[in-house]
Amino acid sequence: MVIGPVKLPANQPRQFYAGGQAIAELRGVPRVDEFRPEDWVASTTTRFGQQLDGLSTLPDGLLLRDAIKAAPRAWLGADHVTAFGADPALLVKLLDAGQRLPVHCHPSDEFAHQHFGCRFGKTEAWAVIGVGDNPDPTVHIGFSKAVTAEQLAGWVANQDRAAMIGALNSVPVAPGDAVFIPAGLPHAIGRDVFVVELQQPTDLSITLEWRDFLADERAGHLGIGFDAALGCVDRADWGAGERFRSLVRHAGDGEPLMDLFGARADAFFRAQRLRVDGAIELEPSFAVLITLDGAGLLHTERGGSVDVTAGDTLVVPYEAGASTLTGELTAIRARPPKTH
Repeated sequence: MVIGPVKLPANQPRQFYAGGQAIAELRGVPRVDEFRPEDWVASTTTRFGQQLDGLSTLPDGLLLRDAIKAAPRAWLGADHVTAFGADPALLVKLLDAGQRLPVHCHPSDEFAHQHFGCRFGKTEAWAVIGVGDNPDPTVHIGFSKAVTAEQLAGWVANQDRAAMIGALNSVPVAPGDAVFIPAGLPHAIGRDVFVVELQQPTDLSITLEWRDFLADERAGHLGIGFDAALGCVDRADWGAGERFRSLVRHAGDGEPLMDLFGARADAFFRAQRLRVDGAIELEPSFAVLITLDGAGLLHTERGGSVDVTAGDTLVVPYEAGASTLTGELTAIRARPPKTH
């Protein structure tokens, strides 16, 4: 039997920061807990140090992780399985920051392998889909001037919040914007910024600004000590210039299918914004689909059809084949890295 697209319920692990109202509004349900600001969509990734927390469950009660392990080629396709095994190599989240997130960064593949025994680090990217009623929605990315190792270590040791956030570039954002965050780049998401986040499939965060956010210093460096953890931080000058400007794509026009993050993201993940007014044809792929507004129908070549409406989150297996999305709607389609 061919696996078809599957609608997924919310999957919101408890976090240390507040938010989640925009997720509830998108899904059309009440918010039950202000500390569930992230919805991990089609997740086969657990929270750091946890066995099950973070994993998505299919409607039949089976963990998506286990379903994929049982039939990896059906879910992911032969080329992907050759490259990554029975791992989608992707984590997608809805993230609604009810408060400014702390300054933090994520390790590269090499650093994650050396210090945590993980295949993947955590390059990530954000598709901004809302800003609430914040008149000044902002993200903070990369140091505006080069920072020495001694400066950074001092800020972290003293938990100098003003110095850390003040050293970053502050960038206004609006719905439709796309932001790429390479591994190592220090960053923070501002209050009320609501994003679809794509990332490599780990929960590895080095939290530089841990006080008043995390339980203790150890949670900030994930048990390896800040002497080692700060080695993953990109301390370079990311001030004004083409390299910095390339991190942010401001809202594009109304083209039906838009690549959000460009070719340099392809080794980590891929995402398209779909503006459907009629029909859009989509090639076979394991994919995560998040419907932002409107309604329509997702028809697949071999896996049947499913109605979609605002707030729906779906996982689409490779073996469902080519698909057609019809109706009037806007959606984000996230896919794993390119394999060749």
